[in-house]
Amino acid sequence: MPNVYVEGPPIADLEVKRTLTREITDAMEKAYGIPRQAYVVIIRENSPENVCVGGELLCDRTGPGGG
Repeated sequence: MPNVYVEGPPIADLEVKRTLTREITDAMEKAYGIPRQAYVVIIRENSPENVCVGGELLCDRTGPGGG
């Protein structure tokens, strides 16, 4: 059973999550050629205060992706 883990910032809109997971499943089905019921897609949402890049929390950054 192929698994995909998507890590990123929270997605508030449930419809966006539905679209994301459906499109990932579509791509996996096309690539592997096995029935879509075999795929597991897990979204792991990380808030900016829980992610550090280059020694700096994302919530402390200014500009895109930061506070």
